[in-house]
Amino acid sequence: MYPTENEKAVIEAAEKIMVNTMARYDPSHDGYHVQRVRRTALKIAENVSIPPDMLVVELAALLHDVLDKKYVTAAEAADPYAFFLPFFESMASQHGINLVEDGRGRLIAQIIDNVSWSTEKKLKEKGLWTKWHDVCVELHCVQDADRLDAIGAFGIMRCAAYSTATDHTLHAPPNDPQQPSSATQHFHDKLLHIRDRLKTTYGQRLGLKRHQVLLDFLAAVDDEYDITTPA
Repeated sequence: MYPTENEKAVIEAAEKIMVNTMARYDPSHDGYHVQRVRRTALKIAENVSIPPDMLVVELAALLHDVLDKKYVTAAEAADPYAFFLPFFESMASQHGINLVEDGRGRLIAQIIDNVSWSTEKKLKEKGLWTKWHDVCVELHCVQDADRLDAIGAFGIMRCAAYSTATDHTLHAPPNDPQQPSSATQHFHDKLLHIRDRLKTTYGQRLGLKRHQVLLDFLAAVDDEYDITTPA
């Protein structure tokens, strides 16, 4: 039965790393975001046809944003396995789970390195997308969970929070100089495309409702803006 007592100890250790790190980031990428991704990833993992390694899913979900390129340098994010290796090694001596020897540490790092939307886009554009990306169930569980938190009610709040943290306007009309980088434009550039790129059947089911929340919100924005626009 997952998790065992030893697995719980490893999970708690990873959670501490996450909490300490995410405390330095803005509210769009804080510990609450990670906890939501963790819970959703585990729920997806319970509902996929091929049972994944639950420990890999949970650890990858907990650590997936520690090296987010929006908050750390490219050099820091270049080698997730090297970064997390001291943690992986310490779990063997402290809790009897050798993530290095059994290969799960490398898989966790590989998931972390490939989970983001922008990474997937770049790999496909460069022809570097592989069969592993298409078949790794653990990757799909974490990817879908992370992307689901970018849409729906929490996605809307996170988009506004990140726009504020990066000093981008929330909404600007067409042809306005600030419009291309506004929060509402980000819906059209990325968020509205997420539903169709979710990889698991369960994630796709969750995505339907959250996608509709985005559409309803944008309709409300347009409606309210039209009222305040001079005739």
